Amino acid sequence: MSKLHIRPSSDRGKVFDVTPDLANWSYVGFGLYKLAAGEQVFENTQLTETILVLIEGKANLQAGDRDFGKMGERMSVFEKTPPHAIYMPSKTDWSATAATDCILAVCTAPDTGAYPITQLGPEGIETSKRGKGANTRYINNVAMEARDVASSLLVTEVFTPAGNWSSYPSHRHDLDDYPNITYLEETYYHRLNPAQGFGFQRVYTEDGHLDESMAVKDGDVVLVPKGHHPCAAPYGYEMYYLNVMAGPLRKWCFINDPDHDWIYQRDLKEE
Repeated sequence: MSKLHIRPSSDRGKVFDVTPDLANWSYVGFGLYKLAAGEQVFENTQLTETILVLIEGKANLQAGDRDFGKMGERMSVFEKTPPHAIYMPSKTDWSATAATDCILAVCTAPDTGAYPITQLGPEGIETSKRGKGANTRYINNVAMEARDVASSLLVTEVFTPAGNWSSYPSHRHDLDDYPNITYLEETYYHRLNPAQGFGFQRVYTEDGHLDESMAVKDGDVVLVPKGHHPCAAPYGYEMYYLNVMAGPLRKWCFINDPDHDWIYQRDLKEE
């Protein structure tokens, strides 16, 4: 299996703990807890800023001196409603107590600012449509650059209907050359519906030095250190993924694969 493709370490507890050291990069960290009702978890953000995203289920969340009470609404991510989420700066103690079985994502990156503890969702997150035809998908921008809520982190959810493509036309964001392109490391946390399904993701560079194609299962993570990274959902199975991105500049600027940029240009003309 590709080193970019990570399966859950267990069925319960902290099933993912992707650190920059493990990923062999500098910015993005991604953790994921699967908790049964009544289970608790305690952490400190240390030197990172952190965004907690309740993927599924309900939990009582505390961050620093703020008690957010019971959060969460959707019991299945494929309800496609905006998630409940919280931003926390570095050196913040936080805890979660599962009110129901729940899945909690822990998205981290270096803290280079002075942003306060903030509830990010569901208020302030609107589901939007992107693309057309078999490239249509639906977006929940939890913390993209239009929301000035973090110093490094960019976080978004994407729902791809069965039979459609996503993160497509193929694009990359792997050079620090703003405003043409920004360097952003990225993780994908994938879900499939029905859960026995699979999806595809390819991570590749134009020179062919990196070219990995992966069949992802429900609950897998894919690392994107560089290169293009399109996804596909087979007929009969819809795909969800949570993206976490970070780099030296909190801007999402990308370049399309020149072989496939004609698709993007055509769609722009038709809009």
